[in-house]
Amino acid sequence: MCKECGCGLGGGSVNIGGHAHDHDPDYGHGHYHGHEHHHEAGHTHGPFTLNLNRSLMEKNDRLAERNRGFFNAKKLLVLNVVSSPGSGKTTFIRETAAKLAGKLRVGVIVGDLATDNDAVRLRSAGVPVVQITTGTVCHLDADMVSKAAAQLALDQLDVLIIENVGNLVCPADYDLGEDLRVVLLSTTEGEDKPLKYPPMFHSANVAIVTKSDLAAAGFNREQTLANLKRVSHHAQVFELSAKTGDGMEGWVDYLVKQRAT
Repeated sequence: MCKECGCGLGGGSVNIGGHAHDHDPDYGHGHYHGHEHHHEAGHTHGPFTLNLNRSLMEKNDRLAERNRGFFNAKKLLVLNVVSSPGSGKTTFIRETAAKLAGKLRVGVIVGDLATDNDAVRLRSAGVPVVQITTGTVCHLDADMVSKAAAQLALDQLDVLIIENVGNLVCPADYDLGEDLRVVLLSTTEGEDKPLKYPPMFHSANVAIVTKSDLAAAGFNREQTLANLKRVSHHAQVFELSAKTGDGMEGWVDYLVKQRAT
């Protein structure tokens, strides 16, 4: 995945809430630069093994735990919402915030490679939001989330929703400090998505089958649920349509209970 293939490397700048931040190409990718020891000419050693994998995610994991402790101190319920592009994440988040109005206060961090279109849509609905524009980076990481969260009035929120970059591969590797990882699967994507992307679906605490209003005659609901049970057997599953509101009440009630505990 991302930590092996090296996608998004090469440095560059990540824009968080309108402010540019340098993206460290070594951050979370575990590159090895040079040798720590210099060898004199003619001095030889026997065979040895250099393990480059141990610290690939160490820095991100440390920062994620720091985020988690900070969010817990603020009494925030934090969701990391992941899916493939076009599954309806933004509409789902907007309607979640709307239906939580009067129950829980919601703020959002949005991640996209380019544009702030999703942030504008959420902001126009009255949701406090910070945009992260990642450029070539195909996922959010704990450091980006920490910097973005600092731009929100967290003491005025009960729930922080992180809309991750649309990608079912690389975000699976990155803990952001969330309480719940929520993966979306739309009825228009096909029932075999969990089998094609098992790391992401297996890592999820909640699996949501979205766009139930668009379920075509060829959509096999039973097979979809069976595949989710096979890969995401520990996840809470919801079936809903953010557009029509069908099934949203159960989802909102679940969040209220999770925030209470």
